[in-house]
Amino acid sequence: MTARQLKTWTWLHKWSSLVCTVFMLLLCLTGLPLIFHHEIGHLLGTEVEPAPMAAGTPHVSLDRILQAAQARHPDRVVQFSSPHEDTDDLWFVTLTPTPAPTDDFRSVAVDARTGAVVAEPRFDTGFMWVMLKLHVDLFAGLPGKLFLGLMGLLLCIAIVSGVVLYAPFMRKLDFGAVRRDKSPRVKWLDLHNLLGIVTLVWALVVGFTGVVNTWADLLIKYWQYAEISHIVAPYKDLPVVTPAERAPVQAALQAAQARTPGQRVSFVAYPGTAFSSPHHVTFFMKGGTPLTARLLQPVMVDARTAQVTAMPRLPWYLTALLLSQPLHFGDYGGLPMKVIWALLDIATIVVLGSGLYLWFKRRAPRTLRDEAGVEGAGIQPTG
Repeated sequence: MTARQLKTWTWLHKWSSLVCTVFMLLLCLTGLPLIFHHEIGHLLGTEVEPAPMAAGTPHVSLDRILQAAQARHPDRVVQFSSPHEDTDDLWFVTLTPTPAPTDDFRSVAVDARTGAVVAEPRFDTGFMWVMLKLHVDLFAGLPGKLFLGLMGLLLCIAIVSGVVLYAPFMRKLDFGAVRRDKSPRVKWLDLHNLLGIVTLVWALVVGFTGVVNTWADLLIKYWQYAEISHIVAPYKDLPVVTPAERAPVQAALQAAQARTPGQRVSFVAYPGTAFSSPHHVTFFMKGGTPLTARLLQPVMVDARTAQVTAMPRLPWYLTALLLSQPLHFGDYGGLPMKVIWALLDIATIVVLGSGLYLWFKRRAPRTLRDEAGVEGAGIQPTG
């Protein structure tokens, strides 16, 4: 590598790191409890579980479940509903002032065997909600998401440039060496480089999947424009279906299940919401394995007739989005994978923190090279 190339890579690493480090530290700190959100929910008693009943107890209709939830909030409309992650015995119904996307929502948990309301959990308050909002959009909505996506791209640039610089920096040292006999700054420099290499693949995976997740709103809007608009074109001259004109939702559910044997409902989007059209109830069906449970199949059912209108395949960019979401939080391999994710998250916090330390304690480049015993045109990793 020429001195000019080395200088360019050093500049890229330094400034991409400096710009994104504080925000990446925030995301790592807020992401740590989010990795264990289910476990923390059980510990705090905020997780809602179905009451024990005899196996095979029949379920009431989905219409009755929605009516029970609606009775608790008659001034709101049902936006989404979904069964419990592990069982169809419990359903969660989301109600909002209008079908449009909003942060103003209420959630009602209904026992599918009795039709009785079990709880009204609040997912928009408390410590975990604050952590989630800071992690997702900094309480700034779509602009906050896109800003964090930009910081994620800078993190990827910092990682790649750090790898390029690692080989010439370690030319006279053993791989992973930490020189404990040197000054604190040199020891932190070696530790920064070592942990950076150890967490390299994980940081790239989590960083890139995080970037993809920040594009979720835009990708969904594009899907609606590019794909769904053609499906609903025959309805363009029809008035928007009202709740009174809708066929029983249970009939629509049975029609969707008949077209997707062996799959279960992931969630249901009602007419006018972000994941449906003004004329359809859309069922998102999923498989039973850890992978197929993330690959959703939309089934669009005419809200008036309860007849299946279309089963569009999700485009590659939405499939990538669905696969990236659980990978970002280590949700594929149960608790062992979450523990690994948490340890790597902590190691990345050390990498980022040490990068800031090295920057604030920086010296003249020549002095640092002499102290560290490193050859190379002014290499000064900064995180």
